[in-house]
Formats: sequence, structure tokens, C-alpha cells
Amino acid sequence: MLLFELVENFTLRLTSRFHSKNNYLQMEQKLSKNDIRSLTRIFYSLIGVTASLALFFIFYVVLSVDSSITSLVNNTKNEPLYLWLYFVFTAGAIVIFGFNVVLLVHGWRKYGKPNFRWKAGEQAGTGLGTLLGVVASACPICGSTILAAIGIAGGLAVFPLAGLELKALSFGLMGFSSWLAISALKKHKCDGEKCPAPHNFSFKDSDRPWLIFLLAAFSFLVFLSWNMVKSDPIIAQYFLNAKAINVEDSQLFDWATERVLPQAGFRSKIYLGGSIIKLVENGVIDSRKFEELYKDRGGMPKELKNILAEPSSKPIVLTRDNANLYINLLWPLGLANQMSTNEQSPVVGKSLFNFASTGGWTLGKAENGGEYFNKFKIVELTRAQEELATKVAKNTYRPCCNNSTFFQDCNHGSALLGLLELGASQGLTEDELYREALAFNSFWFPQNYIQTAVYFKAVKNIDWEKVDPKIVMGKDFSSSSGWRKNVGEKLANLGLVPKAKAGGAGCGV
Repeated sequence: MLLFELVENFTLRLTSRFHSKNNYLQMEQKLSKNDIRSLTRIFYSLIGVTASLALFFIFYVVLSVDSSITSLVNNTKNEPLYLWLYFVFTAGAIVIFGFNVVLLVHGWRKYGKPNFRWKAGEQAGTGLGTLLGVVASACPICGSTILAAIGIAGGLAVFPLAGLELKALSFGLMGFSSWLAISALKKHKCDGEKCPAPHNFSFKDSDRPWLIFLLAAFSFLVFLSWNMVKSDPIIAQYFLNAKAINVEDSQLFDWATERVLPQAGFRSKIYLGGSIIKLVENGVIDSRKFEELYKDRGGMPKELKNILAEPSSKPIVLTRDNANLYINLLWPLGLANQMSTNEQSPVVGKSLFNFASTGGWTLGKAENGGEYFNKFKIVELTRAQEELATKVAKNTYRPCCNNSTFFQDCNHGSALLGLLELGASQGLTEDELYREALAFNSFWFPQNYIQTAVYFKAVKNIDWEKVDPKIVMGKDFSSSSGWRKNVGEKLANLGLVPKAKAGGAGCGV
């Protein structure tokens, strides 16, 4: 009650135009030392909480550029240690950031403007720690958009611990800056100069506008952050009491799973031909590296055992078991195959070697997959076929990122582009290419498309087989932000949040 009474009292005094100087002094005298002490605590607490909330908002916006909380959890749930450390370091950085802001404001009010020469270490530590925290808080699998901007080749793929190093560094720098700030407050030094007498850092009547501003900023950030975060299905499930439905317990999700991920797999009209052999011959795929990778994963499937050495004229049969393997077969194809339209690709430029699709390709002979971008005639395309593949690529998206297939900034983009190039070269029509793209995306992002199928059935009353693949593969339903808004949030509002067992493929090899 004290908080509300004091804030109300101060608000009325702020807005009143008729207080005389005597009345003003009389009202100020009504505040006891306990009131001032309480207001001081509230004031500094609001500063810290608002600063932390602002950083959380920045972190979530950065994450949403390429992913979502649901995608983050689903893609890392098989590595619980990584997931928990990711959240612990992120939460720790957010809390310490707010604490650092409080220390900075407290020191400023007590001793005046900081001496940046003496305190350069703590100022730089806080700034660098915050910057690294924001960068590392991008999607831990598709963080190329943020990391490429600062010139880190390969995105998070270049870090042995997939970016946790940056998280730990950010956390450590912020903690160190807190220690410096606390030490500075306990032992105030002035570089040999006469130190000024400490000022009264308690809450004063002149701080009323700041208190009201902080309350407004805090309320606004809470509203804004919650309206963004609540669209994540996982948040809806655990914090909004949306009904979580096990796939095997729900006829609707049973129906959707069987249609999106049929047990027999998807029988494609596209075949690999000699494309993989050409990739091997040009060093885009290093046979030794590729075979060693899958030796550790239980070996290559029987039907693809000789794919690195022999051409295949059999149409691809995509299943839950081999979906990840086809990403690694098609990824270098989309990366290296030469098309004149690729010269206008958004990946071209100073950041070419910095994307997850380029720097993240480690199964070739070159150190960086960017060396192979648009370099070899792996798939022969006529001008019309090239234009068709490019057209479909520009109008298809993927739930891990917000960019089109043509902007192949991660492995899924490169793999799907390679598939479209193969399909176009083999005479598939535009409609057939969209259907192929939807099928492959469905096996690569099963949880997203199972829920998409449920959405069309429950909300639009359209069976999955009758849904237009071009619509589903568009930005509204297949980009990260579009899917959250048009599928995830709407299903959560209906209480339909499945605990899908089907996993997905990450953005690394």
C-alpha cells in the first residue's frame, strides 16, 4: 500500500498547478525518513528492473530475427546441458545488466559524473558484455544474420560450444564490471584530486518525473514483451495454461502427423542423378569427412550407401530417418551450383563467408564453404529453368529463419535451393516444385508443419492434401515470424499446443 500511496501522492503533486511554495514545503515535510527510504528503494529497483526488462526485450527481438523460443527448445532439447546453460547465462546477463545500471546511476548521483578515464575498464566491460550478450542471444543454430554483421565467419558454427562461449564471456564481463563498480563506490578515488563531498543519492522531490517515467516505461515494456512472447507455443503451454496435447492422444494430431509425415515417406519426383558425384569431384564434398560423420551416426542408409561414388536415377524417398542426411546432400548443391541469378543473391558481399550456409559448411576440402558459392555447373539449367527455380526460391521460406530460400543464409535455405534446381532441370512445373518444397520442409521442420496442418483443418476446415503448397510455403506460414503469428499464436489461443515427438534438423552439419 505504501508504494501506491506515495506514488499517488507524488503524481497529484506533479500534476497540480496550484501548489504554493509553502504548501510544497509542507507536503514534503509529511514524508518521514521511512517514506524516503522506501521511495529510494522503489526508485532504484524500478531503474534496475526496467533496464533488465529492456535488455530482455532486445534479446527476444534479436532471437526472433532468426528463430523463436519454441524452435530454440525443440532444436536443442536433445542437449539439455546446452539448453540450460543457454538460459542460465542469458537470464544472468539480463539480471546483472540491470544491477550495473543501478550501480551506475547510484554512483553518478552520489559522486557526480563518472571519471571515464579511471572507470574506463568497468564502462568498457559493461558495454562489451552487453554487446556480446545481444549477439550470442541470436538463435544458437541460425545466428548468422547477427554474427555475419560483425564479421564472424560461419556464424555460431565456428564456435566449438555453439555460442555458449559468448554467453559465458558476456556473463563474466558483466559480473566483472559489477565488481569494479562496487569497488569504486566503496573506495572512491579521484586520481590525486580532492574528492567532492558525496551528494545525497536518496529519492528527492525533483525525482518525481523520473519515477513516473520509470513506472510508465516498465508498464509499457511488460505489455510489449508479453504480447510478443505469448505467441510462442511453449510459453502458451506453460504460462497460459493452454492445453498441451500429446500427438498419440489426439485424433486431430494423429491425422495431421500421418499426412505431413507419412510412415512410408514422401515419394519425390526428383532424383539426385550425378550431382553428388560432381560435388565430390570438385571438392565441395570431401568423401572422407562425409563418411566419417555418418560413421559416427550409425552409417549411411542402405539405399544411399554408394551415393558419393555412383549416380542415382531413382526418385528420392524422403523419410523421418533420412531427412537430415538429405539436408547435407542438397546443402552443398544449392551452395555451389552456378546460376546467373545467384549474382543478385543477398548473401553476396562482404559477409559472403560469414553465413551458416557458407562458413558453416565444413564437409568440403576448403576451410570455408563460401569458397564454393555459385562456382560450379553441377546442374545444367536452361534460362527458363533457372528463372523458374529462382522464382520459387524467392517465394518460399523456412521456419528457422525469416529469409526466403533465395537468401540461403542457413543450410535449410541452401538445401531447398539445391532441390529446386534439380527439380527445375528435370522438367517439374511450378506447382510441382512448390509441392516438393513443402514436403521437404515438412520433414525438416515436422513440428511446425504438423501444427500448420492442424491449423488449416481446425480453423479453415481444409484437409492438408487440399492446401495450396504455394500459400503454405509463403512468408505468412513458413517464415519464423509469420508462422508464430498465423499458426502458433492462433493454435495457442484455441488451446491446441501439441507435445509433438517428431524432431527436426538443426542448421549445422
